[in-house]
Amino acid sequence: MAKFVRNFAEKAPGLVAAAVTYSKPRLATFWRYAKVELIPPTPAELPAAIQSARKIIQSARTGSFKQLTVKEAVLNGLVATEVWMWFYVGEIIGKRGIVGYDV
Repeated sequence: MAKFVRNFAEKAPGLVAAAVTYSKPRLATFWRYAKVELIPPTPAELPAAIQSARKIIQSARTGSFKQLTVKEAVLNGLVATEVWMWFYVGEIIGKRGIVGYDV
């Protein structure tokens, strides 16, 4: 056991350095996109969001959603799935655990 610990202690700085070298460019890319994509909407963007929601409700009432192209329907489905997943992530964070969810 002592040999394992000594061997690990000798290799740990190299492993940490490799992990940092590997992670730095990926984290920089993540933060660049996170600063743009994960910010809450500004008050100026709220009227456009409300109008978009009204448009979706109106298309559900009139049945005009049946006239969507396949690409538009897939994109709408992906957006709905993303919203659904963010809801679950928020619930898991709020519960402080994943126990109790059928994942």
